[in-house]
This record gives sequence, structure tokens and C-alpha cells, in this order.
Amino acid sequence: MPRIQAEKGSKKLLNAWAFYDWANSVYTLTIASSIFPIFYSALFTTQNQLVSAFGYEMKPTVLISIITAFTFLTVALLSPILSGIADYVGNKKAFMKFFCYVGSLGCIGLYWFSLEHIHISMLFYFMGLIGYWGSLVFYNSYLPDIAFEYQQDGISAKGFSLGYIGSVLLLVLNLAMVMNPQWFGFDIGTTEASLNLAKIEAMKIAFITVGLWWVLFSQYTFYILPKGVSTGAKVTRNIVFNGLKELRSVWLSLKTNVRLKRYLGAFFVFSMAVQTIMLMAVYFGEKEINWATDAEKTTGLILSILVIQLVAIVGAFVTSRASAKFGNINTLIAVNFVWLCLCFYAFFMVSPMQFYIAAGLVGLVMGGVQSLGRSTYSKFLPETEDTTSYFSFYDVAEKIGIVIGMVIFAVVDQISSMRYAILFLFVFFLIGIILLFRVPKDESIG
Repeated sequence: MPRIQAEKGSKKLLNAWAFYDWANSVYTLTIASSIFPIFYSALFTTQNQLVSAFGYEMKPTVLISIITAFTFLTVALLSPILSGIADYVGNKKAFMKFFCYVGSLGCIGLYWFSLEHIHISMLFYFMGLIGYWGSLVFYNSYLPDIAFEYQQDGISAKGFSLGYIGSVLLLVLNLAMVMNPQWFGFDIGTTEASLNLAKIEAMKIAFITVGLWWVLFSQYTFYILPKGVSTGAKVTRNIVFNGLKELRSVWLSLKTNVRLKRYLGAFFVFSMAVQTIMLMAVYFGEKEINWATDAEKTTGLILSILVIQLVAIVGAFVTSRASAKFGNINTLIAVNFVWLCLCFYAFFMVSPMQFYIAAGLVGLVMGGVQSLGRSTYSKFLPETEDTTSYFSFYDVAEKIGIVIGMVIFAVVDQISSMRYAILFLFVFFLIGIILLFRVPKDESIG
């Protein structure tokens, strides 16, 4: 007997969609934001602060910035093509699964990360990153398909909150492994060097737990989400490039939709700065904050990420409530102003306590700007069944913005320091605020 498909707006369907945040957010917390940056930085001694890769020597943070920028560029180029195919064959879920599994394998592969094999190691990092962001192209495009407009702010915030809760649970386990490896059977020896080796091994095991968590918990989402309607026809060359044509048609449609066009311009700018900060925050804390000992640094960085995640749960719902009262655009302006101030604050902070305060403020506005950015775009879309193409355009804009942001960050970091790189992002938040003021609040405009 065929399984009955859940109806649009139903609690079962909404919860299944939001649960994917629970599954995949462990990647952003453990790999992108906390344990991997600490692990990566620990590979470099005070005598060896440069890494050799692709025929060049550069700062370790510059290499990560370049690989991250390249990954987002790849996603930006692939997503419209894959979205076009997904629209045609009516099975965006298959593409979402593919990227999920690639990302999970990349996380598990990080267990073998080493400077001696830096290129294959960076391939695993690339797989994790492209898997996460590639799956989000299709995950986000489901939002207007599974939720009515009045439900979208709430379920978007719920998704981010589930992600924060799930990722924090796994991070607590991983934190216990790293800080007390003897509890989990690791041989800590009798010297500080042997203890550090045990902690490194615990971090590598944490990467495996992320990959397994991601792939296992995503199965519920894949089981409930609708597959789509297949045309039954073969995928031809024209269909492969249909996504690019659809991307162009979305671009042309913006000429008659002033509100959506202006919002996308603002989103492009402020998202560029937000994502760059989130991707590089722990690397900044590891290099620029005056930690007393290596043990304090490891604990402090991970605890600061926990603070961000816990506060972000509150921030996502507060922002959702604020948007209901003051409107999405006004709330986004306020959130971007807080980010703007944080850039100045980060430039001057040097102590762990100052870093913790910054972490709390970042958490407050991080969940809000992500969930509200996604739901605002969804609400501004015209009446259409072609949601994948519109969200592909949204994702391409976001990814190209990240590429630009990471390249700028890498260049400023290489010639000066990460402090000036963070400070430079102030400009983008200021421009984002100005552009948000230009977004018409009246739906009839455009």
C-alpha cells in the first residue's frame, strides 16, 4: 500500500522539514565553527606558521579562506544546473540526499586529515562544506512547498532552533571527549605531549560522529518530504542547462518586482559579511585572543561556540516575534546594526571575557539574521510553482557573496591581520542597512 503524502502546512510535514536542521547543523557547529578550527590550528607550531599547498606558502587561515571561497563558488555554479534538472525530473529530494551523503563522507574523511597529505585532506574539507551548502539549496527550496506564508517565519525559526539544540548535544559529547579523553578509553600517558595527542585523536573521532549523526538523522526528513512529480522524460543537454535559463528568467523577473530585487541586493551584501564572520570566528579567537594556556584556549573556544548556539535559540524566536510586530525589514535593519557594532568591538577585544561577550551577542543576532533572511525572501516571492529556481537564485547570490567576502578576508589577513579583516566587514553591514531602507514595505510596489 503506497504511503500517504503529508499535506502542505501539516504539522507532520513541517516538523519533518525542520528536522533536517537537527541533522545537518552538527556540521556547522563541530566542523565549521569549533572543533575543526581548533584541530587545524593545533597542527601548526610557533616555528611553523605557514602551510605549503598548491605550490605556495601561506598562512593557515588564508588557505582555509581560499578553499572555502572555492567551495562556495562551486556551489554557486552547480546549484542552478542541478536545480534545473531537479525541477524537470521532479525529484529535488534525490539531489538533497546526494549532497547530504557527500558531506557526511567528507566529515568522516577528516579523521585522516594531515599536513603531510594536505591536498587530500583539503578534499575531505571541501566535501563536507559542499555537501552541507549543496543540500541547503534544495532544503530551502522546500519551504514554500511545505508551509503556507503565515507559517514560514515560525517554521524557519523552529528549524534553526532544532539545529542549535541538536548540534549542542553532540558538541557537549565531543567536548567531553576532547577535554577528558581518558573517560573514553584514550591513552593520555604521563606527559603533556601525550595528553595533547590524545586530545587530537578525540577531535578526529568527533569528525566521525558528525558524519554519522548527519546521515542517520536526515533519514526521517527524507522519508516524509515529498519527492515531487516526475515527467518521465530523459535528461538531455537542454535540460542540464535549463537551470541557467531559469536563473536568467528569475533575474529578468526582478525588473518587475522592485521589492524582491532590492531585498536581494541588501541580502547579498549583509549575508556576505555575516557568513564570513561565522566561518572565521573561531580562527580569529584562536589567533587574536590572549589565552593563558592551550588548555584554556581549547575550552574557551568550544564554550564560546556553545554560548553562541544556546543564545541563538532565543535569538531566532525573539527575531521571529519582533518581525511579527515591527515587520521583517525593520527587524533586519536592527539586527544588521548590531552586527555592525560587533565588527568595531571585535577589532579591540583581546581578553577571553571580551570574546565570551562577543559570542553572546553573535548568538543573539546569528539565528535571527539567518532564519529571517530565508523567510523574508520566501514571503517576497511572486505566486509561482517554480520555487526551486527562485531559491537557486537566492543561494547563488548568497554563495557568490561568501566567495567575495572570504577572498577579501584572505587578502586583508595575508597582508595585515584578521583584526583588520573583521573591521573591514563593517562597510558591508553599513551598505546592507542602507539597502534595506530602500526595500518597499508595500507589496503593491513592483
